[in-house]
Amino acid sequence: MTSQTPRRVAIVHDWLVTYAGAERVLAQMLLCYPEADLYSLIDFLPPEDRGFIGNRTVTTSFIQRLPRAQKKYRTYLPLMPLAIEQFDLSVYDLVLTSSHAVAKGVLTGPDQLHLCLCYSPIRYAWDLQHQYLLGSGLSTGMKGWIAKIILHYIRLWDNRTAFGVDEFMAISRYIARRIYKVYRRGSTVIYPPVDVSEFSMGTSKEDFYVTASRMVPYKKIDLIVAAFTAMPDKRLVVIGDGPDFAKIKARAGVNVILLGFAEATVLRDYLQRARAFVFAAEEDFGISPLEAQACGTPVIAFGQGGALETIVPLPEAGQIPLRPPTGLFFAEQSEAAIIAAVERFEREGDVIQPTACRVNAMRFAPEHFRAEFIDFVERHWTAFQLPRTRSKSS
Repeated sequence: MTSQTPRRVAIVHDWLVTYAGAERVLAQMLLCYPEADLYSLIDFLPPEDRGFIGNRTVTTSFIQRLPRAQKKYRTYLPLMPLAIEQFDLSVYDLVLTSSHAVAKGVLTGPDQLHLCLCYSPIRYAWDLQHQYLLGSGLSTGMKGWIAKIILHYIRLWDNRTAFGVDEFMAISRYIARRIYKVYRRGSTVIYPPVDVSEFSMGTSKEDFYVTASRMVPYKKIDLIVAAFTAMPDKRLVVIGDGPDFAKIKARAGVNVILLGFAEATVLRDYLQRARAFVFAAEEDFGISPLEAQACGTPVIAFGQGGALETIVPLPEAGQIPLRPPTGLFFAEQSEAAIIAAVERFEREGDVIQPTACRVNAMRFAPEHFRAEFIDFVERHWTAFQLPRTRSKSS
């Protein structure tokens, strides 16, 4: 399904360095509008990850040519607002931005329609600033003050450039609230695509739990490992690596197996066989819990952020479920809360069926994203054209 309306289309993405969550969304945007030209601050995609952009030549900014930009591009954050404003998009009728940092700050004119799919306002400049500075060792000292001054000006710029966006799309209701809080702008929720076809359902469950993530502080893998270490009669398999791997491994009990990085086939196999998937992060959306559900596996999750929109919880006593449950929530990021949730799951979780988990995950299949994205763009394009048509005829 693609648009056939003749016009020039540009898609602007923050940066291209890996094929991660935002790039999976970008891939679907490019399928919706294959005629679009692609812009990005930098393009260091490795050859094995370039398939999703096809044969496109990516127009990049001056940051592409700065020293060590491939590995240290984040250090050029103070230059990114300037860099994104240097893209000359004046020849395009329709500009679509894929933005979690600065892409939405491109300059457009009154006869151009700018629609932004926003993964979040810049997290480390707004409500997560203090957490970011603390985790980066920048909460004190001269470097800390420099970082705080830079982020102050990033916030001013980010807020101002929100006025250049005609309409926002948000990847969850959680992010829609953040967009309104920061920009005082409404948005339409279009959930990101999850490639559920890559995760077939497993109906034979074994007596172990699984979690999978990059090991960085906000993912809270350390809490999950600590909770299961305190439950030696329960097995946990942890998939993923990252900066905190050695620290987490040192805390793990004998009942916790850390596999490190694993290929997609290995991840899929564990997700299909696990009794439940455990998820302790507060994510903007969260793809991993949906991949687990696509495998027919329930999810035990922290009840904040995007998880509230992708998991159907077990009803509390006396409640009537509106849909078949696919998991349950715990109320705080703590070992005790995770332990209590696992114990509740073992008492009540048998009512959760693999087919219910699979059906829930299918709501987020790529074809649903493409249909909703094209409908949003075309409706707003039509509405945008009407005043111009009337002006020409008068």
